[in-house]
Amino acid sequence: MFNRIKSLIAHWNEVREVNALTDRDLADLGLSRAQVEAFVHMPHDVPDRVMAMSAIFGLGETEVKANHAAWLELLETCGTCHNRGACALVLERGELSRPQDCSFCLNAHQFQDNASLHA
Repeated sequence: MFNRIKSLIAHWNEVREVNALTDRDLADLGLSRAQVEAFVHMPHDVPDRVMAMSAIFGLGETEVKANHAAWLELLETCGTCHNRGACALVLERGELSRPQDCSFCLNAHQFQDNASLHA
């Protein structure tokens, strides 16, 4: 129970920090206020999931994060996904998973396109 309360307080503080950002702060981040708010509300494991899923497609961190706008889009898409169970199963298999196992992934076509560019 104590950890849940700590988590709620931390989340509340994150929301307050987002609300305190100025337009200049947002411009420096290269994000809209709505994007920052969406990031605060998404599950905290989303960046790790995106990186793990991209590895299944043969992509490394450099390729995935090379285009900042595309990286943010991958995070936003993953953060709204309703297939977290299927994703967890594929990611749990690690190196045994293949791109064809990821048809449920809303970012699969972006990963595939990016992998084609770097092949």
